[in-house]
Amino acid sequence: MSDNGKLLGVSLGKETLNEWLGQIKSATSPALIPEIIAHGIDGKTIVEIDIREFPVKPVSTRGRYYKRVASSNHALSSGEIADLYMQSLQLSWDAYEASGYTVDQLSVAKIQHFLRLVNQHGRFAVDESDPYAALQKLHYLKNGHPSWAALLLFADEPLRHNVHIGRFKTPDMIIDDRQFTDTLFEVVEQSMKFIVSYISVAFEFDGSIQRKERFGYPLAALREALLNAIVHRSYTDPNDIQIKIFDDKIMIFSPGTLYGNISVADIQTDNYCSSLRNKLVAEGFYLINAIEKYGSGFIRIRRALKDYPEVQFDVQEFQGGVMATFSNKSSQLEVATPQVTPQVTPQVEQLLAVIQGEMTRQELMAVLGLKDRKHFADAYLKPALVEGKIKMTYPDKPNSRLQKYRLTHAG
Repeated sequence: MSDNGKLLGVSLGKETLNEWLGQIKSATSPALIPEIIAHGIDGKTIVEIDIREFPVKPVSTRGRYYKRVASSNHALSSGEIADLYMQSLQLSWDAYEASGYTVDQLSVAKIQHFLRLVNQHGRFAVDESDPYAALQKLHYLKNGHPSWAALLLFADEPLRHNVHIGRFKTPDMIIDDRQFTDTLFEVVEQSMKFIVSYISVAFEFDGSIQRKERFGYPLAALREALLNAIVHRSYTDPNDIQIKIFDDKIMIFSPGTLYGNISVADIQTDNYCSSLRNKLVAEGFYLINAIEKYGSGFIRIRRALKDYPEVQFDVQEFQGGVMATFSNKSSQLEVATPQVTPQVTPQVEQLLAVIQGEMTRQELMAVLGLKDRKHFADAYLKPALVEGKIKMTYPDKPNSRLQKYRLTHAG
């Protein structure tokens, strides 16, 4: 066909169709064998090359793998290739036997705790008297050996898949950061506890005797986003889950792009169908009622945000992963909660009362009669910095041995 739609046709030799079939077959792996048929139309010859959908994906051409995006071809990454292969075979990476590991490397205490929760929530019935038989029944053991999911959930010595969390004052000024390396049920709780410790909380009074706490972000939505990051991340990607907490936003990055045929546009609707990258990991969280039915996480986030009109939620695919961002519009917060009194802890008040001019950490601890550096940092120093009550003399070098602290105007 010409560009203006005119039928031009092709010229065929005796072996042309066989040559084309051979070229396609030799250039693809697994080899594709299309059906090639010549047709005569208006005195012209056209050729129909019919290539049916191949059951195992992806198919390479000359050793390379591509996907079509708009009007151009993009090379697939090794992670995307592996994901497509397992999707086409309806397999899950975490269901494979973990080569080189034995059941002795699983924590019996963690397994028993999991089984108690499974029976407690009633989504499945297991025999708690024989932990390994129960894991075999739930497909966490393969031929008597642990699957990757079993190690992620129950390993005595956790695999090194980290959740790295930082509290930032500015993009290049870190007030506090932690790295959690643990089995997945535990790391959810550790991470959530750290996040909550750096979220502002206020108190509302509605005329009743009891005051009501109102956090700066809906905790249910944050927990759901954290669970999505941990349950659905790519565990074949060596990068960490990264969480950055700023004054006005919280960003959660999970390695691995959205799985299957789902897109960012799809998850912004209430009728999307999810594909599970880690089927057994997701099953474990489902059985203990940590997550609801698959594919409803973003729906629950939007539901939790209805009472927080000042918080905006965005999702994007970013640098080989998924970035979920909660942004707090402070001007709307003031309108939405006019009867809010900010919380200043007694420890921060004590710290503010003793600062004279510029003082070192050691001087402040001595005046307050404290000896535990971690307790001083967590209960006194960091909250005062986050609330803007004090500031560093060397803010670009937070760990400098010459660092001192002084009151701000707010302090």
